[in-house]
Amino acid sequence: MTDTAARPTLADVAAKAGVSASTASLAFSGSGPVSDATKERVLAAAAELGYAGPDPRARSLRRGRSGIVGVVLEERVRAAFLDPVKIQMLDGITEGIAPLGAGLLLLTDTGEAGGNAVGIESAPVDAVVLVGCSPRLEHSVDALRRRGIPAVAIEGDPGEDVPQISIDNREATRRGAEHLRQLGHTDVALVTLPFDAARTRGPLTAALVDSSTADTATERLIGAREVFPDATGRVAGASSIEEGLEAGRALLADPSHRPTAILAQSDLLAAGVIWAAEELGIAVPAELSVVGFDGIRVDGLQHDLTTLVQPSVAKGRAAGEAIVRLLDGEPGQPAESVQFTSTLHVGSTTAPPRA
Repeated sequence: MTDTAARPTLADVAAKAGVSASTASLAFSGSGPVSDATKERVLAAAAELGYAGPDPRARSLRRGRSGIVGVVLEERVRAAFLDPVKIQMLDGITEGIAPLGAGLLLLTDTGEAGGNAVGIESAPVDAVVLVGCSPRLEHSVDALRRRGIPAVAIEGDPGEDVPQISIDNREATRRGAEHLRQLGHTDVALVTLPFDAARTRGPLTAALVDSSTADTATERLIGAREVFPDATGRVAGASSIEEGLEAGRALLADPSHRPTAILAQSDLLAAGVIWAAEELGIAVPAELSVVGFDGIRVDGLQHDLTTLVQPSVAKGRAAGEAIVRLLDGEPGQPAESVQFTSTLHVGSTTAPPRA
């Protein structure tokens, strides 16, 4: 038999508690001058009637908002969750948007056929944070502009009307390269993040750099070449240990022409390079120095990695706070961009080259 009894409403709760509907609403929201005794009476009446509270969908319609902040990742969610930098930034974003009482919706924009981009173009979100080093940043920003959705970008250059949360990629990488030069290294190779939307991996070529759509990879490359102008290397398809392992194998395969140091554009790539060296019996740092970028703990890595430490949680928090300002501020007044500074941590993976 079907239960046709009507669901209790806020008006039913108010009547049972002996208060007005507006007082009952304030008791649920906690946003008005309602005494503790009145609030307890309203909640007790709601419990007796089986009333769970105002429908959040109705509240969203009244406010004209979904109560959701989108976070666009440049890779599949599984890959993002394997990257501690992404996890730290997501933690920071959650802290930053806390005043909104909003939820996070994770979206991906890998550029693959099958509909990932459709999420960006149709997801029910109030605002979006674009996370991390993506060669497809321009595409994502264009899609959001067409929808009139406010956005904040973590890394990359999204344009003047989109706040950017960034770090000193060029200057930080130059500090890492200068550390290697001060140790006496002259033959230094690079392992970079992808430069194009196709995430082309392979030799670091001028053509690939010239056509780059990835600001983070480009800025870190420029910083390295300000110290080692002729440095070449390999382009990875993503920031991952597996990609670093593949690049390291390629760079270290020829015993007659091996660099004495490798500068990687992420700690995960650096860890892969170190494991490639271990496979080939190359001692780190006695025979090969390795520098990373991020300042994360890589599971299984036995070395204290020399790296450029970036404030990933603070970047995420700043992005979340910028979203709050965008949604609560005056129309046409975007939040300001913020740049953080990275620091060089000298660990146990760098040493003077063997004579």
